[in-house]
Amino acid sequence: MKRRTRRSAPAILTAVVLLAACVVVAVVAVQMIVATTPWFSYRSVARTLHDTRWHDPVTAVAGGVSASLGVILLLAALLPGKLTVLPLAGEPDSGASRRSYRSTLRTAASTVDGVSRARVRLGRRGVSAEVTTGRSSTDGLADAVRRALERRLDQLTPLPRPGVEVSVHPARNTS
Repeated sequence: MKRRTRRSAPAILTAVVLLAACVVVAVVAVQMIVATTPWFSYRSVARTLHDTRWHDPVTAVAGGVSASLGVILLLAALLPGKLTVLPLAGEPDSGASRRSYRSTLRTAASTVDGVSRARVRLGRRGVSAEVTTGRSSTDGLADAVRRALERRLDQLTPLPRPGVEVSVHPARNTS
C-alpha cells in the first residue's frame, strides 16, 4: 500500500482565486442589472483590453506570470507527494504510517544502553538517527544503535529496505 499526501494547498489556492473572481463578476453583473454603479465599468475594462498590444511589457509580464503559475500548478498535480503510508512486505495492503514507523525506530534507538535521547528522520532512501549520550566516550555506540535499528527494520520488513545512518552527539557540559 502506497498512499501519498493530497495536494490540497494548490487546489485550495486555485479554488479561492477562482471563487473570488466569480464573486466579483457576479456582484458587478447584479449591480448592472439593478442599475446601480458597478465596482468597475465593463466598457472601461473592454476598452483597456482592446487598447493593449501584444508587444507591451504589461502583456508579456502578465503572460509570463500566468504561464509560471500554470506550470507550478501542473507540477504540483503531477509530481508524487510524500508517502503517508510506507509499504511493508506481507499482505498486499500492509503498511505503516510515517509517524508510527518513525516512533518505532526512535524507540529502538532509545533502548540502546548509553543513549539518553534519540531523534529519527525518514528520508526518501534512508533513515537517519541522531542520538545523544551522557558518556564521555562514544566508541561503539553508533554501531550498537545501527544494529538496533536494523534489527527493528528486519522485524518491520519495509519495501524497499532503507539505509541507516547514525550520528552520535555527546551531551553538552553544563559547567
